[in-house]
Amino acid sequence: MVALSLLMFIAILSGCGDASKATEADGKIKVVTSFYPLYYFSKEIGGEDASVTNLIPAGVEPHDWTPKSKDLTTLAKARLFVYNGAGLEGWVGDMLHGVESGSDVINVEASKGIDLIRGNPEEDEDGHDHGGLDVDPHTWVSPRSAIMMATNIKDAFVKVDPDHAAGYESRFNDLTERLRKLDEKFIAGLSGLARKDIVVSHQAFGYLCRDYGLNQIAVMGLSPEAEPRAKDLLAIAKFVKENRIPYIFFEELVSERLANTLASEAGVKTLVLNPLEGLTPEQEKAGDDYFTISERNLENLRKALG
Repeated sequence: MVALSLLMFIAILSGCGDASKATEADGKIKVVTSFYPLYYFSKEIGGEDASVTNLIPAGVEPHDWTPKSKDLTTLAKARLFVYNGAGLEGWVGDMLHGVESGSDVINVEASKGIDLIRGNPEEDEDGHDHGGLDVDPHTWVSPRSAIMMATNIKDAFVKVDPDHAAGYESRFNDLTERLRKLDEKFIAGLSGLARKDIVVSHQAFGYLCRDYGLNQIAVMGLSPEAEPRAKDLLAIAKFVKENRIPYIFFEELVSERLANTLASEAGVKTLVLNPLEGLTPEQEKAGDDYFTISERNLENLRKALG
């Protein structure tokens, strides 16, 4: 579907290469981001000098989203396109190929430079994929990785708009200081707890676990739509019972059916652990952001592990 859309709109995009279209009338550079955490970091760094548009709307799971014609047009008029990389946005390659001939947009892979965690895709005896991704793309969930992502975004802002470099650097410093303090909260909050194992519905917390000494046992793979095998569910239920795990974590943007089923089978409760892939409309209205949700994650981790 993406490829067909690109063919339909290639003629339109070829007329969008005027560099002036990558800047708003008030002098702000136009920035497009793929999904929420990149939008948040770009907004914080860009401040008054950038106009930032996010492609994936509130309440939509990024793994499930595909671009539409209006998204291709929006991207073609941007100066910067910030995406995660590491295999998360499977549509990026086709989309960028469609705009390259008619746009001067600069692409920023925010996860560049991060020590990526290799995935563990598995196939059953019939060749069906149960892991989905070869690399764990959920880099932003850990504040430490988020600092590297913010650095990549800031460097791109400074490169394309050096006249406002001082503002970008200042706001970047403020953001990274907040991320460092969040990192310190996770270190203090998760050290010395009785447990280290967390059972999660979606294998999205590898970087968080790596950085803070935890171990995740996932019901589903790196892609939340990857179906678990019956024998894997039985093994996890057995692990939960034998290790007296009190909670199974689920996330808001993906159905909690499997987490609830497993929790019922194991006789335990459920808690939210948010992979920060996007806000729900309710969270957006409430003014939640990357930091408030991260701190809520820390509270729930302490509750489950304490």
